Amino acid sequence: MEAVTVIMATLMGISLAAASGFRVFLPPFLLSVAARLDIVWFLELDLVGTQFEFFTSTLAIIVLGIATAAEFAGYYAPWIDNALDTIATPASILAGVVMTAIVLEGSEPIFQWAVAIVAGGGVAATIQSATVATRSLSSTFTFGLGNPAVATGENIASVALTLIAILIPFISAFVVILVVALLVRMKRRSEATAQ
Repeated sequence: MEAVTVIMATLMGISLAAASGFRVFLPPFLLSVAARLDIVWFLELDLVGTQFEFFTSTLAIIVLGIATAAEFAGYYAPWIDNALDTIATPASILAGVVMTAIVLEGSEPIFQWAVAIVAGGGVAATIQSATVATRSLSSTFTFGLGNPAVATGENIASVALTLIAILIPFISAFVVILVVALLVRMKRRSEATAQ
């Protein structure tokens, strides 16, 4: 991989990892469709013969599509949304690591996996932790009635961030920085209010 391609792929991977902090299955689903249709303009995601070859298979796309629809619907069901957060936390970290590794396929393996684990997993964990805290506050103060509004915001953020990451990754990096800063600020403010 050329240096510019590695930088763009890194930005894309980290942005997709951030989007998976909002919704676990949507970013991998859209990435698998984009890779299958070869619409990532700056990166050739030819995964044939690699450890990620299954990712663009028809079965993977169908399973990820069904999982995406189920996840979106589940977050609108009272109290199920809180149970989903328990499952989604480790799953979002794993999704962030894997998507970052996928887009960096073809780079040096040490770099690929170091960035995937540290940056991809770290950003996904940060976003997911903030969404869990937000939903917890909503559940506490609105008895779960405000959770659909939180879910809608997370859905919009995940779709927007995923599309920006795939289509214009250099802009998505700035969006990720803003989202992380905003969520950390909101979390600190909510912790101060709770005390």
